[in-house]
Amino acid sequence: MAPTDRCDYSPPWGNASIIGVAGSSGSGKTSLALAIVAAMNLPWVVILSMDSFYKVLTPEQSAAAFRSEFDFDSPDAIDFDKLVDVLRELKKGKVAEVPIYSFEKHARLDKTISIYSPHVLILEGIFALHDERVLDLLDLKIFAEADGDLCLSRRLLRDIRERGRDIEGCIKQWFDFVKPNFHRYVGPQRELADLIIPRGIENKVAIGMVSDRVEKILAHKSKLHQVELRRLGEVASDSPLLPNAIVIPQTNQVLGMNTLLIDPATSKEDYIFYFDRMVTLLVEKAIDFLHFQPKQIKTPQEYVYMGLKKSGEVSAVVILRGGSAFETGLRRSIPDCRTGRVLIQTDDKTGEPELHYRALPANLSKDGLVLLLDPQMSSGASALMAVRVLVDHGVPEERIVFVTYMAGKIGVNRLLSVFPEIKVVIGRMGDDMESRWVETRYLGC
Repeated sequence: MAPTDRCDYSPPWGNASIIGVAGSSGSGKTSLALAIVAAMNLPWVVILSMDSFYKVLTPEQSAAAFRSEFDFDSPDAIDFDKLVDVLRELKKGKVAEVPIYSFEKHARLDKTISIYSPHVLILEGIFALHDERVLDLLDLKIFAEADGDLCLSRRLLRDIRERGRDIEGCIKQWFDFVKPNFHRYVGPQRELADLIIPRGIENKVAIGMVSDRVEKILAHKSKLHQVELRRLGEVASDSPLLPNAIVIPQTNQVLGMNTLLIDPATSKEDYIFYFDRMVTLLVEKAIDFLHFQPKQIKTPQEYVYMGLKKSGEVSAVVILRGGSAFETGLRRSIPDCRTGRVLIQTDDKTGEPELHYRALPANLSKDGLVLLLDPQMSSGASALMAVRVLVDHGVPEERIVFVTYMAGKIGVNRLLSVFPEIKVVIGRMGDDMESRWVETRYLGC
């Protein structure tokens, strides 16, 4: 494989499954969505409410809203363009910013909520099946059906308790807007649904059908992902170590430290001391890839000196739990380095990496260099996912450096075959399928 060739790889949350749940106001859409989530009993499931996508109101519209005279139950009140953009980003496995709408202020707030890496997304709202662009993105279309009087009573309770409305305004809106618009816009969506669910959360059979359908879809995606990982491993095993993998020079000092680090007889105190020294060397090698710009200064003696100025800050993302062993050495090299964390664990049954947690520094994509820290790389599956997380958050590949103490050739080549523009800095090459032991010796557990 040529160094510039790029293999395709989609993470487990790529091509997210999206379920649309439509129905009258008060029909129990949110409760039904929660019941479906509970029945699936899966992580990485997100419920997205269309209430977040009301349009920004003009001053006149806002005044009408406070008088309960603005029609929130018309498709014209929904920002479908923004909704479609968010759904498309999530469908592609990217991070998406979801607006927050305040019903007490009748305004969209300045802050947003970030959504990333859901395997399943449930879109619920009265117009979930209204827009053709949304329908094209849905994997399953559901219509929640309920008696009209029950819908009215539920809406009254919700709006009075949760949205600070008065009962007169709620009833006025129901008869002026909600009921007429149900017959005009909401009811016809029933004909587009794959599944009509009456009685909401009481309908255990229908909820079980939805859960089984989604589980089959996810199982199929999991098999395809495992096949893709094996294919990448076969491609990687047939290639020599790619040029963007840099093993630090094996000087006498490095060879001496490696001898102590792989010797089971080395005490814990000595192991930690020499590992921290090794990490310092690895980090210093990694920051060689930070770009610099020419800068002219004057010395105290008024001489002109042509030097360099770094193009941006260096930040680091620790892959838990092993990457925490790098933090002491990192601070010795870059004391003020901004750090984030991701927790990626491998499923024992499937061998797939799973993203359980992420906390990334703000504006990470603007930094000059981002270091990914993990003491050991074997198959490269976790490294693939970690780099994908950074890329999905806007970090350019060429600004990412994966730093590891020990790595196997297959894992490194698998990573570089998908992301050929990143750099990998390695302390020493090890066996391809060597079990993880570095962090266990460092952390003592």
